[in-house]
Amino acid sequence: MYLKIEHLRTLEALRDTGSLQAAAEALNLTQSALSHQINGLERYFGLRLFERKSRPVRFTRAGERLLRLADASLPAFRATEAELYRLASGESGRLHIAIECHSCFAWLMPTLERYQQQWPDVEVDIAMGHSFDAKAALRGGELDLVVSADPEDDALLDYHPLLDYEAVLVAHRDHPVVARATERGHVIAADFRDLTLITYPVDRGRLDIFRQCLDPAHVTPRALRTTELTIMMIQWVISQRGVCVLPDWALFEYRDRPALRQLRIGPDGLRSRLYLATRRDDSEQPWMRGFIGMARTRTRELVEDLK
Repeated sequence: MYLKIEHLRTLEALRDTGSLQAAAEALNLTQSALSHQINGLERYFGLRLFERKSRPVRFTRAGERLLRLADASLPAFRATEAELYRLASGESGRLHIAIECHSCFAWLMPTLERYQQQWPDVEVDIAMGHSFDAKAALRGGELDLVVSADPEDDALLDYHPLLDYEAVLVAHRDHPVVARATERGHVIAADFRDLTLITYPVDRGRLDIFRQCLDPAHVTPRALRTTELTIMMIQWVISQRGVCVLPDWALFEYRDRPALRQLRIGPDGLRSRLYLATRRDDSEQPWMRGFIGMARTRTRELVEDLK
């Protein structure tokens, strides 16, 4: 049998990271070794697995089929591997998490439920990372993992790609911005001058809409309102008290609300990536790798539900 688990892990890493170089780094391989592995697989089956020079990586039908196999089998391998680690060493650990993303609970809580079933001896705690410097706490050992969309160049930290997403504008169907965006095909920064924007109560530099769209265009919304709850944002939009910008995956449970419209921001969309930040010394700990693997599995399930 030619197909091996290493092939599945390679394709999974390529999908999760979006490039050969990043996938090689995630697997602790050289880029040439990873390319050789993929080329060998393609030669053996006589099939291309992904389109070269595509960003993000676009898999062929054959590549998608192997990824479905990876999604079906690798979680079981990882669960068994975790159990064997525990049996061999009685390993326990601590996983204190800070979240720089209010809407992350949609995937985080189901992930933690699964995780604590497989790693019952790991101490788990969660904090919101908006009222303090979460990455400084991570470097100092007060935290073990930070969920963030803001990677930093830091020799002490590793950033594990988790989820690519598009942030969209959510508005009431009768809001004037809907008609303008529908005619144009997307929302532009200048539209926000007439909008009341509802956001989470965090520094604007942490919000995609300001960092990638409004600040570069020197645009300020007419008014700002804040709330910590996604559901409150949605209710305010429905009652026509403003608009909000949220990740597409965070809107899954609201997609059937007839009063809501989701609008693309900019012609190419407002795209970003969510990461799991860990101390480099802890990245290969079994209990840490176990959580990262489960989080990636859960977020992939969430994305599949959106299709």
